[in-house]
Amino acid sequence: MQKYIYCLATLLLISLHQHAQQKAWVPDLGNGYYKNPVINADYSDPDVCRAGNDYYLVASSFNAAPGLPILHSKDLVNWQIIGHAIQRQFPLAHFDKPQHGNGCWAPSIRYHKNEFYIYYPDPDFGIYMIKATNVAGPWSDPVMVKAGKGLIDPCPLWDDDGKVYLVHAWAGSRAGIKSILTLNRMNATGTQVTDEGVLIFDGHPSQPTLEGPKFYKRNGYYYIFAPAGGVSTGWQLVLRSKNIYGPYEEKIVMDQGKSPVNGPHQGAWVETLAGAHWFLHFQDKGAYGRVVHLQPMKWVNNWPVIGEDKDGDGKGEPVLSYKKPLMGNTISAPATSDEFNANTLGLQWQWQANPRSTWMMPFPNKGVLRLFSAQLPDSFHNYWDVPNLLLQKFPADTFTATAKCYFKPNPKLEGERTGLIVMGTSYASVSVSKGQLIYAVCTDAEKGNPEHQKILGTLTGDSCWFRVVISAGAVCRFSYSTNGTDFIPAGEPFTAAAGRWVGAKMGIFCTRPTQINDSGFADYDWFRVE
Repeated sequence: MQKYIYCLATLLLISLHQHAQQKAWVPDLGNGYYKNPVINADYSDPDVCRAGNDYYLVASSFNAAPGLPILHSKDLVNWQIIGHAIQRQFPLAHFDKPQHGNGCWAPSIRYHKNEFYIYYPDPDFGIYMIKATNVAGPWSDPVMVKAGKGLIDPCPLWDDDGKVYLVHAWAGSRAGIKSILTLNRMNATGTQVTDEGVLIFDGHPSQPTLEGPKFYKRNGYYYIFAPAGGVSTGWQLVLRSKNIYGPYEEKIVMDQGKSPVNGPHQGAWVETLAGAHWFLHFQDKGAYGRVVHLQPMKWVNNWPVIGEDKDGDGKGEPVLSYKKPLMGNTISAPATSDEFNANTLGLQWQWQANPRSTWMMPFPNKGVLRLFSAQLPDSFHNYWDVPNLLLQKFPADTFTATAKCYFKPNPKLEGERTGLIVMGTSYASVSVSKGQLIYAVCTDAEKGNPEHQKILGTLTGDSCWFRVVISAGAVCRFSYSTNGTDFIPAGEPFTAAAGRWVGAKMGIFCTRPTQINDSGFADYDWFRVE
C-alpha cells in the first residue's frame, strides 16, 4: 500500500512539473516564495482591489477589443483572466478601425458597497465609469463622468463623510498641459463631476511627467500614489495631506536603486484581510510590454515604504523574489494556449479594433475556430491597418507558439491569405496564399511602409502548421510544416518591436483583398504556447 501511495505521489509530482513546464512563465516557486514579475505579460497600468479573500486586477487595453481585462487571484501571485469589462469600445464607429495607442488608458478599480467600479480614460473623449455586481460581468454601459481631451488616469475616493471625489492627470499630447493633478467633486452615485476641478499638485519643480494617481485614505491622511520621471526611467512618488485639497507633502518611496527593474511605475496598494500591505506596479520591457511586479510594503511614520529599503532611508527598491503574501498550492498563470474546442474564444484573445461577427466563429462540433477571410481596408498599406488580427500578449521572455490550420480559400477569390503574425510597429508573419507559403516582414509599419515577402514553397494540401520561437531579446524565428513534425525555417530572424504604448503581440489572421458574397475560411485546430 505504501509503495502504491508513493508511486501515486510521484506521478502527481511529475504531472504538476509537466503542467508548470507547459506554462511559459510561472511566478510561484512552489516553496512559499515567488519571483517577479508575477505577470510576465503586457498588463500595463495595473490597479487592484480586494473583495473579501479575492483580489481583482484591471489594466490598460488601449485600442484592443474586448478591452479592460479583469484578472483574479487568491494570493496576489497566481493570476488568471476571468473576463473583460468592455466588449467593444465607444464610440463604436470610431473604434471600428485600428486606433493604435488610443482607447482605454490607465483605469482604476474599486469595490464599494458590494459593487465593483472601474473608472477609465479615453484621452480623446474623456473619463468613463462602468460598474458591476459580478466582477466577471456583465458590466454596465460606459457613463461619461467628465468629458474633455487629455483627461487621463482617473481614480475615485469615497470619503468618510459621504462625499465622492475624482483625481486625474493630464496628457500633454491632447491637453497641452501635463505633470499636474486635478481634483473634482462627484455626485453621490459617482456618475458625474459636479465642479470644474481644482489643481492640487504641480509636479513640474521636482516630479516631471507626473501621472497615474491612485487615491486612498488612511489614519486621517489622504494619499495619492503617483509615478513620475517617465515610464522606463521614473520612480514611485507618494503625496499625503490631512486636507483633501492639500497642500500635499511629497516623498519618493521606491525607485530602481541597484535592481534591474527600471522605472518601477504606476500601480496599486492593496491590504490583505490579515492587514498586510502589498504594492503592484509595472516595468516597461520594450517589445515584451509592461509587465507586473509585486512588492512588499510597510508603513513607517505614516509613509509607505515599498520594496526593500536596504539603507533605511524610507525609499525602497524592487525585490526579485520574496515570501508569498498568502500561502496556497494553486499555481496558475494567465491563459495562452487554446484548443478551440469550446463555444467561446479564450479570454486571452483580442482584436485590433471592434470586432464583427463575420470575422470569426467557434465551431465546437469540429473542434476548431473558423476565421472567415475579411476584406482588407480600402486604405490598406500593411497589416498595421487591418482590424481583424486576432492577437494575444507575449507571455514570457522565451517561448514557442504553434498553430495548426486547415485553409479552404474560395476558388472565386484571388489573394485570400491566412497565417501567424508577430505584430508591432514592425511585424513579421508566415502565411499561405494561393497555395504559396510566404514569409513577410514589414519595417516601420506604422509609417505605411509595404511589407517585403519571400516565397518559401508550395502547399499541396489543406493542412499547415505555423510556428514562431521567441528567444531572449524578443528575437523571433518563424517556421512552417506540412506534416506537423518537420518544421522548415521561414527566413531570417526577426526582432519583435513594441506597438504604440503596448508590447508586441502574436496571433492569427485571415484576409482577402476584394469583396464578393462568399468568403473562404481558415479552420484553426489549436494554438499552443510552450
